[in-house]
Amino acid sequence: MRFLFKAAVIALFMSPLVRAADQADESKIMALENAWNQAQLQHDSAAVGNLLPDTFIYTDYDGTVTTKAQFLADLKDPAYQASLIANENVRVFTYHGAAVVVGTYHTKGKYKGRPFEHRGRFTDTWVFDNNLWRCVASHTTLIRK
Repeated sequence: MRFLFKAAVIALFMSPLVRAADQADESKIMALENAWNQAQLQHDSAAVGNLLPDTFIYTDYDGTVTTKAQFLADLKDPAYQASLIANENVRVFTYHGAAVVVGTYHTKGKYKGRPFEHRGRFTDTWVFDNNLWRCVASHTTLIRK
């Protein structure tokens, strides 16, 4: 009986600490998502590459699946000139050493001289490994062109 009481007291005091750690992770991941967008605007494949493990998989809205190398090569394409890349309605769900980020995105710019504007949904899966958060998978779904 004493053991159960002690366990309950410990759990009561640990709960806010666990939630604070989750909130800190959520803030870090949100900052990484925003840094990713800024790096994409600048065609900074090295900065984006630092956020991804070699096993990264990206599924585009048209069903194309690419590796990290293919994704970063595409990011360098000078024909793609984004003027806006913004995430909206973002939610982060944390788990033990992992997180799933869902939200909507808005991109705008020119591709091969032709203007584009896309709105869609995304899901990013992050894993905490070797003291770093890395996005292991990303998926987008186009809502409106």
